[in-house]
Amino acid sequence: MITVSGVVDRMGATLLRSRSATGLGRQVADVVIVEPGDAPSPGAGELLLGVAVTAAAGASALVRACAEHHAAGVLLKPPLAADPELRALAERLGTALVEVSSDAAWAQVTWLLRTVLDAAALSDSEVAEPRGDHGAAAGDLFTLADVVAAIVDAPVTIEDAQSRVVAYSARQDRTDPARVATIMGRRVPNDVLARFRSRGVFRKLSRGRSTVFVPAQPDGTLPRLIVPIRMGGELLGSMWAVVPGPVTAERALAFADAGPVVALRLLRWRATVDADSARHTEQVRLLLHGGEGWRAAAAELGCDSGRHRVVAIDAAGPQATPAAPGSPAAEGARLAMRQHLVRGIGRAPVVAELGGVLYAVIAQRAGGSGHDALRDSPLEPANPVALAVGTAVEAGELSRSREQAAELLGLLRAGLLPGVVAVWEESWSALVLHRLASAAARVDLDELGPLRELAAQDARHGTHHLATLYAWLRHPGDPRKAGAELGIHPNTLRYRLKRLHGVTDIDLTDPEVRLALVTQLTVRHWGRPGSGPLSAQD
Repeated sequence: MITVSGVVDRMGATLLRSRSATGLGRQVADVVIVEPGDAPSPGAGELLLGVAVTAAAGASALVRACAEHHAAGVLLKPPLAADPELRALAERLGTALVEVSSDAAWAQVTWLLRTVLDAAALSDSEVAEPRGDHGAAAGDLFTLADVVAAIVDAPVTIEDAQSRVVAYSARQDRTDPARVATIMGRRVPNDVLARFRSRGVFRKLSRGRSTVFVPAQPDGTLPRLIVPIRMGGELLGSMWAVVPGPVTAERALAFADAGPVVALRLLRWRATVDADSARHTEQVRLLLHGGEGWRAAAAELGCDSGRHRVVAIDAAGPQATPAAPGSPAAEGARLAMRQHLVRGIGRAPVVAELGGVLYAVIAQRAGGSGHDALRDSPLEPANPVALAVGTAVEAGELSRSREQAAELLGLLRAGLLPGVVAVWEESWSALVLHRLASAAARVDLDELGPLRELAAQDARHGTHHLATLYAWLRHPGDPRKAGAELGIHPNTLRYRLKRLHGVTDIDLTDPEVRLALVTQLTVRHWGRPGSGPLSAQD
């Protein structure tokens, strides 16, 4: 762990400057960006970046929130950080106030802070467990990245086969926005990947090229020198150096010669990460299934206090055909879902893939709704994924929230709920109908009355008797709404009803007949396995 004072010292006076004499000894655990309109509610040990703070009142509120929640400190740009009243408030509350250079971009400051915190965390882990742990393996890679950067005289990243950043060297201030985005997001952004892919970079790497040089691009992306990392014919990843221009053959060869050494460390890192990932998945599984050991799992995952919700996530979206497990499409969907879970800087989400569904546990603020919980979490509802949100419960009842989320996800997949986000409390009417239909489907209600004959007519002649009858029963006496639901003119609806009466004798003036028919049609609409809603095409 590193203190606020240590962060300021490592970042240097050109970027950061202490503006208070108090709070500088607080331990820094994480970095959090305060977004526009956010009500600050930081965690203990977090550094708050006032990216959107432009007024004295907002700055004061941030300092007060920092003191109230025992956060590490507040970072602001001038003139706010130099305001005498704000400095006096910070001194009185014991809060560390740090000024960020007006010339520094917040994105640059954020990833430099992350570099300092990563280095401190790795140092701590190596002291605690000198060898054989995840931190030591990653620490070796960070050290190697610095060594390789000195060889090629350029800032370097080490990436795995999925273009996720494993380690990076110092001197990243000599790079471009694409590299900044890569380090902040811990993986190469999709648009940057697409540009390099269009230039054949990954094809060349896969074909065994020792080095690949990519010249500067029109959008301002600086040149890259890339080396594949291989072991036993397998492509483990790659090293990327941001260079000012073409590199001499001797320097490129020296860069490539570092590949086998990095490959050994990358294999070690991958083995430890796989073990950590398996342990994390097992802890989440215990928490979501409520078996023996859930209390220890909740404590380790940080879910042992307060209420939480379980979210079931489907990257394919509603009414999409799931990819076969293990296929490239399934793997791509899984990686896409995980990308959607991580946004910017903050706490890592509690997430695991169980039974082909990705589940995440998100905290619920007091008095908030399911949609509020999504907004407060690393999940992004605007992304093209289906999100099914269970009810808010204590840690011991998360298995119930998981079951609810799974049930809602099934309705979203079948197209029985609108949109791509479903919250348990807001979907009660659909759940009632679906459960009723599921129970009634077991007693073969279709065998009774005229419904079976109408369905046969639709199948043989392409008519729309069932859909027409269902729409009319849902909107009795209102052919405009019924027609709109089917996408037809009211007169067309009346014509279809007339044809329906010619097929079977139904007394639609009898309320019990109408109730029986709407029950049967509701069962068909909500309870047919693998089917969507009744439509004009049914």
